[in-house]
Amino acid sequence: MVQWCAENAKLSGLAGHPIRYIVDDCGKFVQREARRGHKYDAIIMDPPSFGRGAEGQVWKLERDFWPFIESCRTILSDQPLFFLVNSYTTGFSPTILTSLLSRLMKSAGGHCYGGELALPITDDSGVLPCGIYARWEAGKSLRA
Repeated sequence: MVQWCAENAKLSGLAGHPIRYIVDDCGKFVQREARRGHKYDAIIMDPPSFGRGAEGQVWKLERDFWPFIESCRTILSDQPLFFLVNSYTTGFSPTILTSLLSRLMKSAGGHCYGGELALPITDDSGVLPCGIYARWEAGKSLRA
């Protein structure tokens, strides 16, 4: 996945930019970065629906997502650019994910939107739903 991300960064003209790919325990990584005072301008995450840590800890998106994104908020810079979350958990809708991200980023202004991820079906012009996303962006709110 990291190789694929690096290829996408290159295709997007971002090969020389400081992009950090996290492949270890993300919760522990965020805690370490917060202790070190490190800040990031953007976060892209694709959390699992369910997982087990090296010591048997259990991750469940429905239970652990809010505390995790709260901790991620602490490492965003004072003027973050965006926060993007993908999910493939059947219990979450785009509305729920967008609402959580909007609540998290309320003090930063900007705007939040979400939707479904889908793949085109070429033989009947339909789409195959395969996940959801929510994205918060800095800048002027879309609300009037």
